[in-house]
Amino acid sequence: MPAEETEHQRGTAPGAGALTRRAVAAVLNPSPAAMRGIALAGVICTAGIIATGAAVRLSESGLGCPDCPQCTRGSLVAAHSAGDPMFHTWIEFGNRMLTVAITLIAVLVFVAAWRFRPGGRRRRDLVWLAAVQPAGILAQALLGGIVVLTELNPAMVALHFLASIAVLAAAVARHVRCAEGEAPARALVRTDLRLLGYAVVAAVALMLAAGSVVTGTGPLAGAGAVPRFHLPLSGAAQFHADIGWLLGGLAVPLAVGLRLTHAPAPAVRLGWTLLGLIGLQGMIGYIQYFSGLPAGLVWVHVCGSTLIWIAALYLMFSLRDRGAVVTGIEQPEAPGTPASEPAAAH
Repeated sequence: MPAEETEHQRGTAPGAGALTRRAVAAVLNPSPAAMRGIALAGVICTAGIIATGAAVRLSESGLGCPDCPQCTRGSLVAAHSAGDPMFHTWIEFGNRMLTVAITLIAVLVFVAAWRFRPGGRRRRDLVWLAAVQPAGILAQALLGGIVVLTELNPAMVALHFLASIAVLAAAVARHVRCAEGEAPARALVRTDLRLLGYAVVAAVALMLAAGSVVTGTGPLAGAGAVPRFHLPLSGAAQFHADIGWLLGGLAVPLAVGLRLTHAPAPAVRLGWTLLGLIGLQGMIGYIQYFSGLPAGLVWVHVCGSTLIWIAALYLMFSLRDRGAVVTGIEQPEAPGTPASEPAAAH
């Protein structure tokens, strides 16, 4: 039996070790495919923290952990706090723990970007974009602490949300740039369609900002003494809806124009996807408003806004090209040429 166990261990340990070595190599010596996968993980995690943060807000769990950085003054982990049910504490504490996990992923993304050297040369653009994520998470942690200490001040809550949106934009840009070279941008569509793409991104950003004001004005901003924006809810909601109509008015000619001008297939698909998301989002928005803003439906609406932001950014980037990623180290020229020695040294 001991001999059999030894053989079993010998048979399985190398496999586990090889898997670990591959995972470490994917971060310390990433291929273009591995770098894209790691960058995509950064996009997904950033979008996920927005969704969980919205769940904290909409379930009125923002003060479930009333202290920062501890959950309560007497406990680092989830513990009952006076005046708030325990499930609120677990929702807020769970969101904080998810932030810790995402911070670790952000550090891995940065390390991979730093080590990524297609063609034997570091991509500085990716390093800067990768640095945004851990820096943004640190800023988010500080803003989150201020949100708790100011007892959910709506302006700070809105700023906390919009900072996450900015970090998500950097994550999407990093994922796109991982699949591109460093050549100057070359337009793939007509100028008017590119301008529409930029306008769509700007309209989505404005819509997200207006949506954070609506949330801070409405009943889901919090209960009891939690402050709110002193604005008429109907007026704030109408302004938010007007931006949605503007966004739809920009997305329709963009999607149709891409199709009629035979734009690249990815851009066409993203155009129709964005238009479909905007239509679905508008329908959900009106349903939630006329049904009294149920928290679950508002959460779906926030997640939909995040997906629209991601789709709009990918669509904007799909309208230009920067060439392919250099996958191998450039070969030096023939001996005797002036450029051969520097190339070999590089």
